Amino acid sequence: MWRIVHQFGSPPWVYRFCERVIPWLLPITFTALVIGSLWGLLYAPTDYKQGDSYRIIYIHVPAAVVALAGYYVMAAAGLVSLVWKIKLADTAMRAAAPIGAAYTAIALITGAIWGKPTWGAWWVWDARITSMLILLFLYLGVIALFEAYENKAIAARACAVLSLVGTVNIPIIYKSVDWWYSLHQPASIKFTGPSAIDASMLYPLLGMIITFYALFAVLMMINLRDLLLDDHRSSAWLKKQLEA
Repeated sequence: MWRIVHQFGSPPWVYRFCERVIPWLLPITFTALVIGSLWGLLYAPTDYKQGDSYRIIYIHVPAAVVALAGYYVMAAAGLVSLVWKIKLADTAMRAAAPIGAAYTAIALITGAIWGKPTWGAWWVWDARITSMLILLFLYLGVIALFEAYENKAIAARACAVLSLVGTVNIPIIYKSVDWWYSLHQPASIKFTGPSAIDASMLYPLLGMIITFYALFAVLMMINLRDLLLDDHRSSAWLKKQLEA
């Protein structure tokens, strides 16, 4: 157990791990993304109420789900940074923040595209939508904090604190449709009861959620690799790795 923890705290080991995994995970993820998109956007049946406009869920829902999970990844890295002072955790926070921000932006944009024909408006100050907007600001805040301080140790500490404080927003996003009156529909996928979506629509949606998780992972590794290249450009281990 401690050996695994030590490995993931080692920049040389993580760099080599990313170099090995990215070349095969990237094409698999891209292929799954293409197949899942075609399945959901073209071949899934038309909804009897919303028509074809519902198909945006095959982008919107996976982006929203992984945006929330990505924040937990960033917050977990912040916790490790604060408690165990592992510098690689700071790098992981920096790697996760822009990806999470992009996923959140995609969720908000696709939600607006769906909202226009469904609600008659691009934007409403709905509890779910507003809390997702706050999530985007939290991601952008972490990115901005890293750039705002010349002392990167102070920057990492500030980002870790913001990441941990921001986790309060995640359960609010999850439960917002239950706690307040909301235009946003409740969750269609349920793990404690029957899902409110037919299997012919559910399976491509689950496939896209898994694919978006895989895409987050591969983008995270690409960011980690690039940040390690930049932070350790003069390190002996990196020069040896690049020469190999």
